Amino acid sequence: MNTRRPRNPVGGHVPVAGGLATVGLQYAQDVKAETVQVFVANPRGWATPPGNPKQDDAFRARCAAEDIPAYVHAPYLINFGSHTEATVENSVASMRHSLRRARAIGALGVVVHTGSATGGRDRSVALAQVRAHLLPLLDELDHEDDPFLLLESTAGQGASLCARTWDFGPYFDALDHHPKLGVCLDTCHIYAAGHDLAGPGGMKQTLDLLVDTIGEGRLKLIHANDSKDVVGAHKDRHENIGAGHIGAEPFRELMTHPATENVPLIVETPGGKETNATDIARLKSLRGEQAPNQ
Repeated sequence: MNTRRPRNPVGGHVPVAGGLATVGLQYAQDVKAETVQVFVANPRGWATPPGNPKQDDAFRARCAAEDIPAYVHAPYLINFGSHTEATVENSVASMRHSLRRARAIGALGVVVHTGSATGGRDRSVALAQVRAHLLPLLDELDHEDDPFLLLESTAGQGASLCARTWDFGPYFDALDHHPKLGVCLDTCHIYAAGHDLAGPGGMKQTLDLLVDTIGEGRLKLIHANDSKDVVGAHKDRHENIGAGHIGAEPFRELMTHPATENVPLIVETPGGKETNATDIARLKSLRGEQAPNQ
């Protein structure tokens, strides 16, 4: 491994239409990303495209050569807590596809939203359904190079199954704390759900609560996004780093917390390439001169 990788690699979600390696990694280079996240399917559909083996191989080889941690974001439609049978069946197929494609491109993890208990059902019923359909997919991850499944909580809108840090507890219980299970913490989502990251010591307290709930070593990725709305607004509206209600300083605190050691940061903020590059540079400046991994 390249021992010069920073404690917290900073990068972004990159477009891949036209070529996973040729387009996606060129974009990453342009914005000076040290880590990348990609879609391997239409994020708002159920299609499961096979991918391009040549692009897959090139992407995997270059990420390995340049020590770029890569991640896949699963489609937004996935909801294992849905009361609709078709949605659950499609969620299984879509999730399996994302996990297999992630392995093919050498991605370290697949991010999936934790979903909601639709149809007015009790959370316990929805979580039992999550267990029935998602645990078998986790058990299929029996290769050394298989990715982690990374649960991303929501802003707490509707009948969300996971919004506050402690909501991860029942979700992890439902999935037997599977060894391939981890968390992707979205700073905008957790702030919108009610954790005041901008208050005195708010970031440290939130990360402490998360570790108390899921245990050490389970936080695998961070979506670093500011928030257009105030704390507890339950609105998923990302803002550029330092331009929202979280502000810049909590991100500095985030990158010094023990729970975030070796955890990459992915920017999902508004704007195009130039704005993405600015946000990535801002986070790197807040990171400062960290000692490289050994």
